[in-house]
Amino acid sequence: MDVLRPPLIRIGGRVYRKNLIQEQPIPHEEEEDFCAGPGEGADEPCDAFVVEETERGFQSRLEVPSPLYKYIIGKKGETKKRLETETRTSISIPKPGVEGEIVITGQQRSGVISARTRLEVLLDSFRRRQPFTHFLSLPLNQPAIQQSFLHFKEEVLHKCSKDHGVSSSLFQNPAKLHLTIGTLVLLNEQEIQRACDLLQQCKEDFVDQITGGQPLTVEVAGVEYMNDDPAMTDVLYAKVHMKDGSDRLQMLADQLVERFVASGLMLKEWDRVKLHATVMNTLFRKDPTEERSNTMPGKSSFKERESFNGQNILKLFENFHFGEVQLDSVRLSQRFSSDASGYYATSGQLCFS
Repeated sequence: MDVLRPPLIRIGGRVYRKNLIQEQPIPHEEEEDFCAGPGEGADEPCDAFVVEETERGFQSRLEVPSPLYKYIIGKKGETKKRLETETRTSISIPKPGVEGEIVITGQQRSGVISARTRLEVLLDSFRRRQPFTHFLSLPLNQPAIQQSFLHFKEEVLHKCSKDHGVSSSLFQNPAKLHLTIGTLVLLNEQEIQRACDLLQQCKEDFVDQITGGQPLTVEVAGVEYMNDDPAMTDVLYAKVHMKDGSDRLQMLADQLVERFVASGLMLKEWDRVKLHATVMNTLFRKDPTEERSNTMPGKSSFKERESFNGQNILKLFENFHFGEVQLDSVRLSQRFSSDASGYYATSGQLCFS
C-alpha cells in the first residue's frame, strides 16, 4: 500500500483515511481489545452528527446494535476506559442485549467529537468482521427448475462420480436455488427495517422503470466455474441471463447494490454483480445446509475445502438447460433459515408487479 495514498473508508457519509498498521491475529473474537490511537480519526468539529450543549457540557448520541457493545467495552473494559481517558469524556452504554443509544458526554465539544469519531471507526472495523446475516436474493426454486436441477445432479453423479472429489454432498439444496445480489450484516430489528424500507424506496426510484411493473423472464442455462483451474474447482454455477437478451437483470442487480452500499447497509465487493446460481460448492461438504461466507478477514475457509475435478462436468454439461424462470420479486433473505417451501425465510421483499 502506498503510504502517501492510503485507502479511504466511508462511514456515515464521511470519508476517513485508513492508516497503515501491522495487525496481529487474535484467537478469540470475544476478547478483542481495540481502540483508535490518538492520531487516528479527525478531532476537528464535524457537522455530520449532532453534538448537543447541556448544563454540564456537551453530549452526542449514537445508535449501536447491542451485539457490538462488547467491542466498545473491550477486554475487562479496557477499550472504553482508554477512549474516555484520551478524549476526556464519559461513555454510557446500555446493558448487554438491550437496544438503545450510546451517550458520549464531556466538558469540551472537541473531546465529544473525537470520542464519537473514534467510536465510529472502531465499530466500522468490527462490523466488517461479522459474518453476513441476510442477503438480497432472487429465488430460482420454481418446481420445473428444481426438477431439472435434480436431473442434472443425477446425471453428473452417474457420469462423473469417479472424478476426484465429486460427491452428492457438493450439490445445492434444490429448494434453495437462488441468485445472490449482495450480502448484509443486519444486527437488530431496526437495521432489518431500514433494509426493508430501502427496498421499497428502490422500487419507486428505479425498479419499476427497469421491470415495467412485470416479472422478468430469465433463462438458466450452462455451467461455469469460478476459480482458475477446472481440475481444482470449488464452486460450479449455472449461468443466468434475460430471455430477451437485454441487460435489465444486470442493471437491476447493479443499481440495488449501488443504493445499498450508499446507505451503509452493504459493502461494495465488485464493480458489477456476477449473475450466477450456485449448483455445486465444496463448502457444502461440511455444511450442507448453508453456503458460508468466504469474505471474513483472517478467517479464510479455503483451507477447509477439498476441491473437485470439474473438467468432465464442464465438458459434458457445458450447455445444460435448467429452464426458464419468471422473476417477480427481490427477497431480503435470512441466512441459516427455511420457510414452509424450503427456501430461506423472508424478512422483506420488493415485488415487481
